[in-house]
Amino acid sequence: MKHWMLCCKDVSKKISESMDRNLPFHHRMFIRIHLMMCKYCARFKKQLVMLRKLSRLETTSGEDTTPPIVLSMEARERIKKSLKAFS
Repeated sequence: MKHWMLCCKDVSKKISESMDRNLPFHHRMFIRIHLMMCKYCARFKKQLVMLRKLSRLETTSGEDTTPPIVLSMEARERIKKSLKAFS
């Protein structure tokens, strides 16, 4: 009988794949079950989602003439607290 539970290595690959294409239903369910049990893979998925959101904020052309965004100290502290929650 084939083992149906995915290991962390397989789950991380599938999570990465899911960012590029839709996975079959059974793969999504296996991943979801694994994420409920494994905090490390759940953290990995959160990190990938965050990186994806951040990369979409970047401009695609090098000809952007808008000034850089400067964060207030309050915003910096909120970001620090949020990042600490991931670790």
